[in-house]
Amino acid sequence: MATQTIDIRVASNGRMVLPASVRKAMGLHGDAKVILTIEDDQVRLSPIGHGVSRAQALYREHAKHARTTDDFLDDRKAETAADLGEAASGDEDQDVQ
Repeated sequence: MATQTIDIRVASNGRMVLPASVRKAMGLHGDAKVILTIEDDQVRLSPIGHGVSRAQALYREHAKHARTTDDFLDDRKAETAADLGEAASGDEDQDVQ
């Protein structure tokens, strides 16, 4: 995508309007959320879906095994159970002393 520079007005209350051409270029339709990033003295707006897509692409690139959300939750439950078991056995050790 080519770089564009567009002047827009920021109202005293901080509101601004993104021109239709910008919303179209960003794929924004109707009510939408964007991520606002501030770097040094510059602001970058990104459609929230783009961040999700990038995160998913990174995961697919680096994941060693295909995993579902259920797999992840099962692992967390097992870790919690193990932690609770260690805490309970640790309590018993303290009672013995």
